[in-house]
Amino acid sequence: MRHEKAVGLIRLARQMAGSAEGLSLNDMARIMRVSRRTADRLRVALAELFPQMEEITDGRSIRFRISGGLDGFLQTPTVDELAELHTAVTTLANRGSNVRADLLASLQDKVRAALRPSMRARMAPDLSALTFAEGHAFQAGPRPITDPILLETIRMALKAACTVRFFYANARGRIRTVTPWGLLYDSACYLVGPEMGKTEPALWRLDRMQAIEISDNHAHPAPECWNIEDFISQSFGVYHEPPRDIVLCFSSTSAPQAAHYIFHPTQTHEVLSDGSLVVRFQAGGLREIAYHLFTWGTAVQILSPAELRTELHELLRSAADHHERSPEMMSAFR
Repeated sequence: MRHEKAVGLIRLARQMAGSAEGLSLNDMARIMRVSRRTADRLRVALAELFPQMEEITDGRSIRFRISGGLDGFLQTPTVDELAELHTAVTTLANRGSNVRADLLASLQDKVRAALRPSMRARMAPDLSALTFAEGHAFQAGPRPITDPILLETIRMALKAACTVRFFYANARGRIRTVTPWGLLYDSACYLVGPEMGKTEPALWRLDRMQAIEISDNHAHPAPECWNIEDFISQSFGVYHEPPRDIVLCFSSTSAPQAAHYIFHPTQTHEVLSDGSLVVRFQAGGLREIAYHLFTWGTAVQILSPAELRTELHELLRSAADHHERSPEMMSAFR
């Protein structure tokens, strides 16, 4: 794109105008995917375009912020952005995440309402064409419905740094008091945080919580070195166990498909001379990994760890035993 640099500068300006604490040079380099030296040149260019740019010292580094916001023409969304927002609303609703879908739909309404009538009219035909033509394939799986009051209570506790108290309906159902550290969205929604008296965070399914309330107990906030992205990267799906070195080998016929598949954020690829593909990553949750590898059939071999091979072998044997008995069991219903 001939105007890629200009688009990048505008994007960076939006980030600087929308950040309360400002951006450091390292932040700019990460956002733009450039070196720190290039990020500094971009900062100089932005300072010429936006003289209101401020320098803020936080004791460790200098941060930069564009105060007063940006002109409206720089903030107008594109048709593709509005279409993607519509798709996100639809996807969340289809997955049963109605609370999050409603929040995003409210944002969508506000964005559209902020547009000038002439701009809305000009965008309408293209937006209608995109939203009509794009969709997502149905994915089989659980569709847990999240109680909006429950989710609102947890978010309120996160913002106020308070604990929450609820009855947790599992095999050892009892009253729990938990410090919210974050929310994790998967096929089910999870609260991440340690129970009172413990220091390590655990996962709590929202659909198992009952009678939730904000507690007066003192909350122990997450350590400064903790963040939910690092927490997630140690697991496969939502199964959180000590990370293991996982090494998988995909046959040459399945390698092209596997090469475009994201198994884990830490994965690396190695193509062997026979065309097969070795995928390495670190993650816990061997049972969840085995469940996933089941779907690859004979296209994959587990090189390590041996415990993962055992887990998959037991899963396959259990499934085979079950289906071998199925005809006998079905005869009782005839």
